[in-house]
Amino acid sequence: MIIACDFDGCISNAKYPHVGNPNIQLIDQLIRCKKNGDRLILWTMREGQALDLAIKFCKGFGLSFDVVNDNLPEMVEKWQENPRKIYADIYIDDRAINIKEYMKKYCEKRKGNVRGIRVRG
Repeated sequence: MIIACDFDGCISNAKYPHVGNPNIQLIDQLIRCKKNGDRLILWTMREGQALDLAIKFCKGFGLSFDVVNDNLPEMVEKWQENPRKIYADIYIDDRAINIKEYMKKYCEKRKGNVRGIRVRG
């Protein structure tokens, strides 16, 4: 399994560009996943020194990643290109919502006509 995990608000509870308290429960779970053969991607908007700080922070808790802000080499080989969108089976992000939650929370409440499309309900 390929897991892409954001740093700010997930691995660290701080807001960019700071590094705050670690989310030990998530860090421990990601370490277990990696030991079980899962591949880990650090998926963050951080760059430069802020990214270096995040990677060092993770390593300090024993968490390492297969790639950072990139697709795994085997996926690049499979597609014969490296698209900007990171491929993963699971995305962990404090700003994310899955499609079922989105449809229920935002679409079902807005029954009617949205941009010329009839929303069922």
